[in-house]
Amino acid sequence: TAKLPSVMMATLSQTKELFRRADAVCFDVDSTIIKEEGIDELAKFCGVGDAVTEMTRKAMGGSVTFKTALNERLSIIRCSREQVNKLITDHPPQLTPGIRELVERLHQRNIKVFLISGGFRCIVEHVATQLDIPLHHVYANRLKFYFNGEYAGFDESQPTAETGGKGKVINMLKEQHGFKNVVMVGDGATDLEAYPPASAFIGFGGNVVRQQVKEKSLWYVTSFGELLKELENI
Repeated sequence: TAKLPSVMMATLSQTKELFRRADAVCFDVDSTIIKEEGIDELAKFCGVGDAVTEMTRKAMGGSVTFKTALNERLSIIRCSREQVNKLITDHPPQLTPGIRELVERLHQRNIKVFLISGGFRCIVEHVATQLDIPLHHVYANRLKFYFNGEYAGFDESQPTAETGGKGKVINMLKEQHGFKNVVMVGDGATDLEAYPPASAFIGFGGNVVRQQVKEKSLWYVTSFGELLKELENI
């Protein structure tokens, strides 16, 4: 057991090195770059908060498949297009402190930034715009509405609707762009399972600490300042 810390340190320093030399950094959105879980906020806004929060907790703990959890939650929420738009206007997503500076620094270093979310594109695009991340760098689920604006389901063909979907997106980015080093940053089980194919994973506990993710992360941070500092050490 005396050897374990040095092994961990070696892999921690490798993870930091991969982050500094990344071709691309992919961030989860809910509870990572924004403080809240978008689907829970939408549920609260539509008056079904408690039931949906419990399902989100189960989904994050990995006890049901992601698509099942998403389907179950959305069938309770049944939000209209108007409700989604009003949520974004009245309760815009709150950025996690330090993310704006970190994304700016990554862009300055010519490291591509992507958002990969099991949340909804309409909310994630709003976040991307605030951070100057191009909308074609956003991978998220799409809500579907009937012509009268009523909820009509979600696009089940999106990779982010599946368990393991974030890993599929990272594989696709590697193929399309020829990236060698892709780092995933996130708070949840779906982020952790994207490594591999991600070259490295950084667990983020600045908004919520998920114990199983913390235990399995070689590098676990609770503020984006820690990542920013790493880039400034170069």
